[in-house]
Amino acid sequence: MTQSHPGQISGGAAIVEALVANGASLAYGVPGESYLDVLDALVGSSLRFITCRHEAGAANMAEAYGKLTGTPGICFVTRGPGASHAAIGLHTAFQDSTPMIMLVGQVASDQVEREAFQEIDYRRYFSEVTKWSAEINSADRVSEYIGRAFRVATSGRPGPVVLALPEDMLTAHTSPQAMRPYSPVRAHPGPGDMDAVAQRLKDAKRPMIMVGGSGWTATAISELERFATRTHIPVMAAFRAQDRFNNDHPCYVGDMGIGANPKLVAHMQSSDLLIALGPRLGEMTTGGYSRLKPPVANIPLVHVHQGAEELGRVYQADLEINAAPGTFLSALAKTDLNGNSWADWTAGLRADYEAWQTGGPIPGPVQLHMLYKHMRDVLPDDAIFTNGAGNYTAWLHRFMRYRDFPTQLAPTSGAMGYGVPAAIGAKVAFPEREVICCAGDGCFMMSANELPTATQYGANIIILVFNNGMYGTIRMHQERTYPGRTSGTDLVNPDFVKLAEACGYFARRVNSTEAFAGAFDDARKAGKPALLDITVDPEAITPAATLASLGRA
Repeated sequence: MTQSHPGQISGGAAIVEALVANGASLAYGVPGESYLDVLDALVGSSLRFITCRHEAGAANMAEAYGKLTGTPGICFVTRGPGASHAAIGLHTAFQDSTPMIMLVGQVASDQVEREAFQEIDYRRYFSEVTKWSAEINSADRVSEYIGRAFRVATSGRPGPVVLALPEDMLTAHTSPQAMRPYSPVRAHPGPGDMDAVAQRLKDAKRPMIMVGGSGWTATAISELERFATRTHIPVMAAFRAQDRFNNDHPCYVGDMGIGANPKLVAHMQSSDLLIALGPRLGEMTTGGYSRLKPPVANIPLVHVHQGAEELGRVYQADLEINAAPGTFLSALAKTDLNGNSWADWTAGLRADYEAWQTGGPIPGPVQLHMLYKHMRDVLPDDAIFTNGAGNYTAWLHRFMRYRDFPTQLAPTSGAMGYGVPAAIGAKVAFPEREVICCAGDGCFMMSANELPTATQYGANIIILVFNNGMYGTIRMHQERTYPGRTSGTDLVNPDFVKLAEACGYFARRVNSTEAFAGAFDDARKAGKPALLDITVDPEAITPAATLASLGRA
């Protein structure tokens, strides 16, 4: 234990105190000798530390926490290799606009610029994947830096912050520091903005609202649902933002992501007003910037975003409004539209969505759309789904319905290996909620080392591994571009059932559609983490195509 100094605390203790003072109660990380004084300060602290098996897992857990709560996910990693491993979580947090604070151990200040053991200048190293990267060189300034980190991570367009912690700063002593807990700054629309929106809505015959991005709250979503119910305006979701509006609501018409319903794309392109509420309108949502042509979209566009720097960055909208989803919707609720209703327009779009949800047969004995229909029927509305990247997600995004918020943890960055740690992070934070991880076999193996973490902390998640023995997305692209000439995409997997059982899980193999319901029910009742290894025919590459058909295309 660090030697005591009457009336003073160590820099490491000051870090923990400042985190707690700003509302942090949970942190994920991998311990390292570079921040031993922080680890010591955690003893007896109210800040709970979740020990992970890999820094990428820790960073993904913290990112998932930020997505779920809207408050910064906290992650501790050691210097050099540890920080490098954790970069994936920072990239996801940056592209997904997720509030997150990563604290990285650093070499002592008298060793800087000598390429000391594991030394990296994190201010330069992480500059492309953070909103702010800094180093706390004086223990007397801990409160200042931590307070700023929370404010930067949550204000405007949210995102990740990195703070490097030199070893000698952590062991230095300082007097208790004054601090005021952060309060996020939310941009508000002006009266002129809302007057302009109201006039455009009054003139529109075929308007649509697209929801996405971060900064959402349950209150904001309730406001949007009431507005949609009153006006019958159609609402769709941006890529991996399907939990921003109840999918069972008659005004929900689908998602504009990868493999979007072609009819929905056509409807958007024929609309006479698109209100993009929250999304950046990135590559996945816009179909490679083809569904909406930059820089001036081919349809009338109102872009509402909480980060002023995002407005006009790609699309020069007809009306650009710097506002958070909640502040915009509170103002929109007061808008008098003189009885405007788009019920007939919306009913047609909803009918197309319902038809898109029916699905059709795919090769093999496991019909994946039927698995999601079963889960829709039996799971509570607040069940959380997580996933990484891969073609297996096409079934999840198309056939699952999200009825509550927040319930979807899905990286818009397209990061593989996200689903397992995200599920664990979510279950640790919200143990009363059911958490389902969907993962392809390739995606699963990128973070399977975190399986024991769930066991250690009693995080009783359910992992569904969709096992087709290959990197399916890359194989799909190979068959399209170089038919019959594949390389590097075949996988030889371990026995996932035995692997999970070795980690203390309930595990079962599912080889048919009929076997899923019973296995899933047993997994829910197991009283411990569970894994279902689901056999998927390699030919079933998407809900609408087979590998063989791609080669003929």
